[in-house]
Amino acid sequence: MDYIGNIFRPPSEANSLLLQITIGCSHNKCTFCKMYKDKQFKVKSLKTIENDLKEVAVYSNQIEKLFLMDGDALILKQSKLVEILNMINYYLPNLNRISTYGNSRSILLKSDKELSELKKLKLKMVYHGAESGCDNVLQRINKNSTRSDNINAGKKLKKAKIIQSVMVLLGIGGKKYSLEHAKNTATMLTEMDPEFVGALTLILVPETELYKRFINKEFILPDKFELLKELKTIIEYSDFTNCRFSSNHASNYLPVKINLPENKTEILTLINNIIMQNNEGLLKPENLRGL
Repeated sequence: MDYIGNIFRPPSEANSLLLQITIGCSHNKCTFCKMYKDKQFKVKSLKTIENDLKEVAVYSNQIEKLFLMDGDALILKQSKLVEILNMINYYLPNLNRISTYGNSRSILLKSDKELSELKKLKLKMVYHGAESGCDNVLQRINKNSTRSDNINAGKKLKKAKIIQSVMVLLGIGGKKYSLEHAKNTATMLTEMDPEFVGALTLILVPETELYKRFINKEFILPDKFELLKELKTIIEYSDFTNCRFSSNHASNYLPVKINLPENKTEILTLINNIIMQNNEGLLKPENLRGL
């Protein structure tokens, strides 16, 4: 397989074939992210993609899920993306699901008809990087999207019947916007009403703009229990139809995997008790956290 640079996937795609069709991220200016800073955005040639598919076609009976990389495969022109998906389905006819990362900008560039076309070609899930429902925070992290963009993008995916896993980031508002970030993220998620939510926790990465602000004391990271309060607020103020809510990423201090609204009272009681005890021994040790 032709993998260029470091590659990334969601934890739930651990058993998926990873197919890199773009290199890097078309935006690549978020202040907290260094994932693709060493790459210039580029679309791989159809020939390179086809060679990768030919290589794995001998295992087609064993491949049920495929994840498109890098950070922004949905930004491709519809004709190119359709050609790639057709190629994938030709070489891997037993696939049940194709998934990818997607940001609000790339989702909103697709028409309802185009998204429905992608769904028919087995693009069944998008990991939607919303990060926050607070416009102040989104502007400060240079996300290139607004709260309204996130909501509208989520509604477009729902209309196309494409499953979405919305990713939000605890701590990204800093101490100053912590409560505002959490409450607005909760109400945004309520309007989006996704099937899955993944709450990650901010880890400051050297050489990023946000890390420089942290060193210069322009950004103050909430402490562990303040981050737990953000998690509690997001769960408390959100209202889902049927959502699998997780904060079990390597970055999180408290691994959580629950169904909402079913387990809402139970998890809020647990988080409240941990906050009241103020016992760091109940949280994941710092050396076990990761990106």
